[in-house]
Amino acid sequence: MASSEVDQKFLGRFARETNNTNPFLSSWLYKVLGLSVLLSRKLVRARRLRKLDTTRDTKSLQLYHHIIWLSREGLVMMEQYILPMVDGYVELKVLAFKLRASFYHIYVLFHNQPSIHQTAIPSFTSANKGKAADRSSIRSSPNPLEGGPIRLPGSLPPGLAPVSVPKPSASFLLPAMNYIPTASACFNAAATYSDDLLPGSHPIRLSVKTEYSAYLYDCLHDGDGSRRIAQQAIRDVYNAQEGMDDEMFEDAAEMVGILGRMMKRGLGSSDKSSTPRILVAGTPETPKVQPAPETTKVMGTPRMDSSSGTVDTVVRIPQVPTPPTAPSPGRRVQR
Repeated sequence: MASSEVDQKFLGRFARETNNTNPFLSSWLYKVLGLSVLLSRKLVRARRLRKLDTTRDTKSLQLYHHIIWLSREGLVMMEQYILPMVDGYVELKVLAFKLRASFYHIYVLFHNQPSIHQTAIPSFTSANKGKAADRSSIRSSPNPLEGGPIRLPGSLPPGLAPVSVPKPSASFLLPAMNYIPTASACFNAAATYSDDLLPGSHPIRLSVKTEYSAYLYDCLHDGDGSRRIAQQAIRDVYNAQEGMDDEMFEDAAEMVGILGRMMKRGLGSSDKSSTPRILVAGTPETPKVQPAPETTKVMGTPRMDSSSGTVDTVVRIPQVPTPPTAPSPGRRVQR
């Protein structure tokens, strides 16, 4: 997200480089950097906690409120003070658009309405698969003209008060709404700028693709799209011809490792032992031959050397590997 080490490293570098040419921009970059460091600690703690009902007022929601507040302040800094001043830069422009998408990513994870973590109503059709449903107990509603209970559309039964849908407890910080369309548009813009302005092996471009892949998988539940983004990013790295220094190479290698793990998300583990072997009819199966030992212990006849006074007892002779069709044990050699 907005708290990755690669983003923080480049934020500090751009803030230092623009300190003399544009002190106003440099000051806001330092502020976003400090906010990103604080936000990273909160996000790490939030991942370790169990999923909470954000509509309930509990003590642990203080962390949730702090994350929303930090993300809101960071987004204001990016949209009002940094984005209007990055048109003359290349790497900083891509990073700024990526950070804006990162803050919206946090909105979707922690404050989206409807929530992306809500589970659907369980279906019980799998237990009675292949059987016709018993609808004998279902009765059709009587026609109001023929008599029976009559109730105006939208009215409630007597004695039942209207129930209001609970809102997230952080609605006083940020309106509870659907942020998915805005976040998707921001990620598309950041990915487009990274493809047009940066080479395939640049760490900022890989950072954009890494979070974009995570957003598709976690928020939109699009596993195929997430794996496609990660695979294309890795392919662009290997096809890139631009040079890089050692530090950028290490950052790129780390991002490629993360993308490689994202390519396997949702696929499950494949068991090779469960794959049957197919043999052609009439072709005998090749027998398996156990490998021969590397060394063979050869016992020799003890003898006394008159010149040196030493006694030879055991000699180790390396065994020559034999063909698989005619394995033979080692032979004894008398000295």
